[in-house]
Amino acid sequence: MNKINLSAYQPIADIQDNIVFANNGNVVLCYEGNLPEIYSLSEKDFEDIHGAWFQALKSLPVGIVVHKQDIYLKKCYSSEILPNTTFLEKATHAHFKGREYMEHKCYLFFILTKNKAINNPKYVNPLRKVSKGIVQELDNTIKSFANSINDSVSFINNSRRASLRPLNEKEIIGLTETYF
Repeated sequence: MNKINLSAYQPIADIQDNIVFANNGNVVLCYEGNLPEIYSLSEKDFEDIHGAWFQALKSLPVGIVVHKQDIYLKKCYSSEILPNTTFLEKATHAHFKGREYMEHKCYLFFILTKNKAINNPKYVNPLRKVSKGIVQELDNTIKSFANSINDSVSFINNSRRASLRPLNEKEIIGLTETYF
């Protein structure tokens, strides 16, 4: 079996704001999600969240891949931020100091799979000129993709129960380095 050195073949061609242009032609919009604590919701709250996600994702154009990744890390609670002056405050401080808890992070990636026109040998050849019409068409496709994703993200952010924020370039590179 042949081995590939992933550090020699970076998967990212360019990053602009929270938009990643991958080497394989895919375009990815990256977000970090803020979801409510586990066991803090009623059945009605779960139904509301499900309805918001369903409506937001239902409105996306055909062919978009949505990748949601939840990361849970076991950590120890630092009670340094808790007040520690009165008897009750000291008891609370001692109770929570060093207790284990699960830190939860959620990432959401909207992927526009590669356009076959981009990988056509006619456009990949560096010695041939690319027509301006193709560049304009690809630019319009990406703008349309980003607008539809922004509408879905706005719908989720207006739902009161969950929120998404765009990742910046440093965060995206950090996630990539963690994986590769």
